[in-house]
Parts: sequence; structure tokens; C-alpha cells
Amino acid sequence: MAFTAIMFLLGTATTAGLLGLGHYFTHMGKHKKLEVECDIFHGRWEYDDADPYPLYSPHTCPFISNQFDCQSNGRPDQDYIKYRWKPYSCTLPPFNGKRLLQRFEGKRIMFVGDSVGYNQWLSLVCMLHSAVPKAKYLLETKGGLSTLTFPAHNVSVMFSRNDFLVDIVDDKNERILKLDSIRNGGQIWKDVDVLVFNTWNEGLQTGKKQSWDFIEEGNARHKDIDRLAAFEKALNTWAKWVNSTVDPKKTKILFQGVSPDHAK
Repeated sequence: MAFTAIMFLLGTATTAGLLGLGHYFTHMGKHKKLEVECDIFHGRWEYDDADPYPLYSPHTCPFISNQFDCQSNGRPDQDYIKYRWKPYSCTLPPFNGKRLLQRFEGKRIMFVGDSVGYNQWLSLVCMLHSAVPKAKYLLETKGGLSTLTFPAHNVSVMFSRNDFLVDIVDDKNERILKLDSIRNGGQIWKDVDVLVFNTWNEGLQTGKKQSWDFIEEGNARHKDIDRLAAFEKALNTWAKWVNSTVDPKKTKILFQGVSPDHAK
């Protein structure tokens, strides 16, 4: 559902209205009512066997790795790719990749977060590639940042891997999760036109799956603390960064709620 909302806002809203959720959108600090009211968050999943679903095929999308290609890995059914979200109060227009590229010409869209954000970045770039299959594109991966650019429109769709939205730094071969620091990621996210954040899905990992050795807040360093408390502190640091750094006239922020666990 979160991804459906993001695609609706990206594909049908103007850049100025990207913060619009529910009945209102915020533009330059003022609330304005939408011409057509639509609560996109209350509805149901409907099976739709007609075109254009599915919006892309994993077999023809060059960005999907083997681990994310369910059908090639033996999933026998294909009904799951035919469902679309139908709000109770309105009908969403179909996703239009060409229109999105035109509307966001010269702009950058970035997903920031963990594997859920990565999956959503993959879905969007595959949907765009399917909409303009002959268009030239440039894919660059450097560290935790992946950037797909469509030169004809000068549109970049990016993914910045940051599981907790705050810094993890190396200190004498120890990985320190700094709950009150956002310097590293903040430099990458700054001045992007649309930022889509998610976090928490790695918050309960332990053992080898845990990506840090110590948690630090101020001068206090702990082997571990209550994970929900750490999550709250990290979100407060992120919110302060948004309030102090982001220009709402230029950059629009979307924050996803916690998704169901998708890993086993």
C-alpha cells in the first residue's frame, strides 16, 4: 500500500503537491483543498487481469537481480502480479511512466532506507524502463548509492542504503550506530527534489545479521539498548535534520510507516 501511495503521488500529483496525503496537500506552508477528494489509504486490493498489469516483467527488466526474481526462482503462480489498489472513494488513474518522466524533467527522486526501500526503488525503475524500453539510461552504483538516470529527460531515480537513517561509523574496527548523528547520509540527501524514507526493518536484527557493534548517543556507548527506544531516538534525529536542512519549496518528503517483515 505504501508503494501504491508513492506511485500515485509521483505519477499524478504535481511536484508542488507531493506532500498531499488524504484530502489535503501542503504547498509553501499553506493548506489547500484538492479539487477532487480521494482518501487513497482506505480501499481494497482488486484482481485485474486486463492491461496494463503487470506494469513490467522481471524477465525483461535489466535491474532485477536473481534473488528478487520470484518467477525465475520457481514461484508457480502469477496471480499476485495482477492485483491493483482500489480506494473506496475514487478510482486511481493507471501509472504512466512517460508522464512521470516528463513531469520530473531535470529532477532527482531518491529512496532512502533498508531492503524495503531498495525493493521499491527497483520496482519504480523497472516500471519506468518498461514505459520507455528504448530510452537510453545510465546506471551507476557507488558504495551504498545507486543512481539510474534517463538522459533524455535528465531524471535520476536513486537509492541510498541507510538502514537506520542515522550514521554508522567505524571506530577501531568497531561499528558504532550513532543515534544523534546524520552527517554522512545527510550530505547525500541534501538538495534532492523528492525523498522517500523508510526504516526499522533491520531494527531487531541480532548476531551476524546485526550491522553494528555498539549504540552511541552523545558520550554514552552501549552494547545494546531497547530497540524501540533506539528507533525513536534515531527518528528524532532524522526529523531534526529534515526541519533544519530541507527547503520545503524545493524538496518534498515522504516517510513510510513500518512494513510487515518480508524476510525469513
